[in-house]
Amino acid sequence: MSIRLRLTAWYSGILAAVLIFWGVVIYAFVYFNTYNEVEQQLREKSLKITQQIGVNPLSQTLDLELFAESQLQEAQIYIQLVDYQSGSYMRSDNLVKSRISFPIAKIHNIREEIGITKMVVEGIPFLVNQQALSLQGTNEIRGLLQVGANVSSQERLLEALRNILVFGWLVAMALAITSGLILARKSMRPLVTVIDAANQIQSGDDLSVRIQYSGPKDEIGRLIETVNNMLERTELSFRGLEETNTAQRRFVSDASHELRTPLTTIRGNVDFLKKLWDQEGGDHPNLDEETIRQMSLEAIEDMADEGKRMSRLISDMLSLARADTGQKIELNPIPLQILVQEVARRAQFLDRQADWLPGDLSILNGIYVNGSKDYLQQVLFIFIENAFKYTPEGSVTLDALLYKGQVGLRISDTGIGMERDQVPFIFDRFYRADESRGATPGIGLGLSIAKWIIEEHNGSVEVVTRRGEGTTFIIWLPVVFAPPIE
Repeated sequence: MSIRLRLTAWYSGILAAVLIFWGVVIYAFVYFNTYNEVEQQLREKSLKITQQIGVNPLSQTLDLELFAESQLQEAQIYIQLVDYQSGSYMRSDNLVKSRISFPIAKIHNIREEIGITKMVVEGIPFLVNQQALSLQGTNEIRGLLQVGANVSSQERLLEALRNILVFGWLVAMALAITSGLILARKSMRPLVTVIDAANQIQSGDDLSVRIQYSGPKDEIGRLIETVNNMLERTELSFRGLEETNTAQRRFVSDASHELRTPLTTIRGNVDFLKKLWDQEGGDHPNLDEETIRQMSLEAIEDMADEGKRMSRLISDMLSLARADTGQKIELNPIPLQILVQEVARRAQFLDRQADWLPGDLSILNGIYVNGSKDYLQQVLFIFIENAFKYTPEGSVTLDALLYKGQVGLRISDTGIGMERDQVPFIFDRFYRADESRGATPGIGLGLSIAKWIIEEHNGSVEVVTRRGEGTTFIIWLPVVFAPPIE
């Protein structure tokens, strides 16, 4: 059974129970008030009559003549008096004219029959108050007084009320079921829209589908809003996954390209050495031993260089793999001046053609950052080596600055620089800003690793560059102030 039918069934069932309850209450209230007035009237008439009936002490019989003289002549009150000893009875004029008489209870059952009783005589409904009569001074029952009233009008009223209640209940239930189905369908229509949208997404690849809803922000509205938010997050996740897959494919392609070059070089040199020292190929009459030795050393040096390049590439790829798996760097407060001064001292021994000009780093005295010493040194060396790489002549400088609770480590060079439209891509893996990928040594992973390390330290990097004038990188890190180092 669908939700729409279940809602209609619950709504109709509750309404039916409520209508039945109030119908019973209304009918009982009308019934009680209708007959209560008649019953009260019958009791009063019965009491008045018994007070007027006398007893003949000589015959010890009921004085029916006295009753005949004092009987009430009201048209709606019917009176019948029975004397069990003589077997005679007397009826009021309206009973006589109607040619009817009330059923007379047996004297041995009279105690069970006394009280107000509803009976039908000749098809006419009566409400009769039956009262046993005893002789004065004894408990012996000698007669029966029956005072009744014709309740045909009351019965017709109650029957009409029953018909109205039953018919009204049927009409109300029909309207409730019909309107319930319509309202339930209208209420469930947004859910049908949700299902259709979900099926459309399931059967296709368009994650931009959203559920259009202009109704109130009730439970259905909040559900649709939640579903739309979920679809938006799913779309963003899917796009991110697609971008990640694209980046991974590009990464694998570039990594394969970068690995193929040194492997090709190594294989070529191995084949060359094999032919050079192959005794079966002859004694190389045109080459003396010194020349063969020199050529062999050059080939071995090429192989060693390519091996180092492969080692660096694999190390960088492992670092990026850690970043991709969400590995976190353990951060601890470290003094920044000591770390940067150590990097500046060791940077002078790097392969370079430009001058190394570290600036005044005393501004870092007493400045602590939450970070990892090894990773911060690695990121500084990445930018410094990158500056040396793209500065064939000129200088590379390192200094520091403070701004709004952050410390900036600035690495500037006077090298070849970049075009402005290249800046957004320099942190992509295997991206090379120089026009020819082989013009400058490197594999294009250093800045990607540096960006990951900076982000793990809750920092950012700023780039200022101009073609032919050089590039400046500023690494911004949040600082923790501590007492100055003496």
